[in-house]
Parts: sequence; C-alpha cells; structure tokens
Amino acid sequence: MTTNSPILSFASTDLILEIPTTVENQLHLHSQSFAQSTSYQAYINELCLGAVLPWLQEDFTPEAKVWPDTAALSSFWELVNGTAITVDASRFILVPSENIDSSELRVPQEWVDLPSWAGDYYLAVQVEPDAGYVRVWGYCTHEQLKTKGDYHAGDRTYALDEDHIITDITVLSVGRVFCADEVTRIATVDLPTLPQAQAENLITRLGNPEIITPRLAVPFRLWGGLIAHGGWRQRLYEQRLGLPEQRSVIQWLQSGVTEIATAMGWEKLNLQLSAAAARSIEERQPEVSLSRQLAIAGQLYELLITPQGQPETTHWRFELRNATIGAAIPGGFKLRLLTEDLQPFPNNEDIATTAVEKLYIEVALEPGEGIVWEVEPLPDNYDREILKF
Repeated sequence: MTTNSPILSFASTDLILEIPTTVENQLHLHSQSFAQSTSYQAYINELCLGAVLPWLQEDFTPEAKVWPDTAALSSFWELVNGTAITVDASRFILVPSENIDSSELRVPQEWVDLPSWAGDYYLAVQVEPDAGYVRVWGYCTHEQLKTKGDYHAGDRTYALDEDHIITDITVLSVGRVFCADEVTRIATVDLPTLPQAQAENLITRLGNPEIITPRLAVPFRLWGGLIAHGGWRQRLYEQRLGLPEQRSVIQWLQSGVTEIATAMGWEKLNLQLSAAAARSIEERQPEVSLSRQLAIAGQLYELLITPQGQPETTHWRFELRNATIGAAIPGGFKLRLLTEDLQPFPNNEDIATTAVEKLYIEVALEPGEGIVWEVEPLPDNYDREILKF
C-alpha cells in the first residue's frame, strides 16, 4: 500500500490503522537521534504516532497536534515511552507497545503524576512493525488510572486491568460529545523545582548513555522535578547523545543557530540599518539579533534577543512585539525572565497594562549564565528552554 492516509478497519471493536509508508521511509534518518539503548523505543513511538495522529486529525479535529511540538519528541522518547497529542482542549497520551497481551494497560508514571505532562485520555496501542499497522485496542482516563489502576514501583508504571479499559474505540468520540462534563483528569501533586546545583549533578550523572533507564536510577521526586523542566529535559537528552552546548546565544550570534535551535524556531537576523528602517539614531537596533516567532491566541508575535553595546557586552535586551507591522501587543500580556532554576530577580518582568507596541527587559548576565523566558498568555507549543550566555 502506498497511500499516506490511514486505512481504517475494525476487528470486533479494535481500530486497525496502517503505518504510512512515508513514516517508515523516514525512520532511518532519525537513527542517530537517540542513545543506542533507547533507539528502538523511539522507533516504536514514531510508528505509533505516524499511524494514530492522522486518524485523530480525521476523526476528531484537523488541529490535533503533538504536545509540546514535534521538535521536542526526541527528548521525550529518549527518556520515557509515550507521546502526548493535543485534541481541542483535551490531551491524549499514546502508549505504544509490541505486546499482544490486552489484559492490562501500563502507563509510565511521568504521564500520570507530572502535572504538566498528565493527559485526559490514554490510548493503548499495539504496534506491528513488520505487518505495517497498529492496533488501538482500548483507552482509559487519567481519573481511572489514578483511582482504579495499580502502581508498580519496580518499573514506575500505573497498570489498569482490562475490566476498566474501554475497548470500543467508537465510544471515545461519542463520549467526548455527549459526556462533556465527564471528569477525565484529577489533581496531581506539584513537584518542587530542583536547585540548580542538584539539577546539574543529575544531568551529569544520568547523561551517561550507559545508564539504560535513567528514569529508574533516582527517586521519582528528583527525576520528575528534573524532566518537568523543559530546558533540563533537553539538556539531559543532549548530554546522553554527547552533543556540545546547543543553546549558547553568543555562539548563535558568532557561528549561526544550531540545528536543534533552528528546529525550535530560532533564527539569526542581520538587520539592515537603512534610514528608512530606523526611526531615529537612538532607536536603531544592533545589526544582529536572534528571533523566534510565537503564535499566541491566533496571532503571530516575535521574540527578539539583541546584545547591547559591544560584542563582548554582558547586557542583553529581550523584546516581544507583534509580527504584524503596526499591530500592538494587547493589554494583559507579560514578558518574564527567570534564572535557570526558575527563580525571579529584580526587574525581570514587563507587563502590558494597556495595548503597547512592545514589551522588553534588559538584563546583565555573567558569562555562562542561563536564562529562561516566559510569555503570558502561553504561546502555542511552548516548551521551557534554557538559553546560555
């Protein structure tokens, strides 16, 4: 079969979806994106996503998309089995396995107990790589996993018996329409943000690719606190691959933006300071800036980072503006900077009390210091990142 769209069929109440040939053809390109011990886990997850996402887009909403975004998938699959999909206001967690046993669904603890990762619905997916299809054989809610599932400390999973799993997949779409008030997710306990020194030690230790399952190597409280921070999760992933620093702003300005950062949306701008472009000498921006487009509430905005003064400067300007020339930033928007371990500092925030042309923060940073940026309302596909200076 050569079609790229899923082939749908039902064996009893199971949903059988073809793995698109385009996904199979691309897999060899990604083999270098993971430590050897996790490459097969990533392979199964990519087959699962390639088959299930088109079905969700066709049967639920064309806007169904990976959370937080596809550029982040490698750092998730390196560490934990599973993929999150945003479907309207709900989050679906795909839990793939090659196991043909349908007596229980096992979900990694991270997808259940981390507040920022938890989903509403968990789909059990059997992957058949050789046969070229996946079988979606059941689903449950977060509430069911927490109240009816058994926690297994050995592999840190929640297991739900088949008696509590809904095996008729057609019920999922019907239930979301007619049972909109169903409680799908229950509260989870926030994990404290780790001190930076402790996070650095964990990244160094768990970044050793010889540790096959880093998620089981330290207590969950430490592990969860580490990977719930998107910037630390990315750094741990890159360390396990032996990659050099990927988010050095100074290196980006000198040598160009890294491939990983480009995939996240960053680009280097060489601004032409013509008389027409500059409103006045005082308002001219430096010749080089870093830019990233952000989609917020259906509009595009631009986050700019520019050095202030000489190239060896320690002062940096973070600026948010509407990507549409002449358009404003609405009242209520916030631009915020935090330390690497998410601590505020003096003058770290700019708030639009009314519509404004731009929000900006200027900050002095020591060489090697890390900064995390935040915008409210939250941009689409936001994944916390650490920028090094």
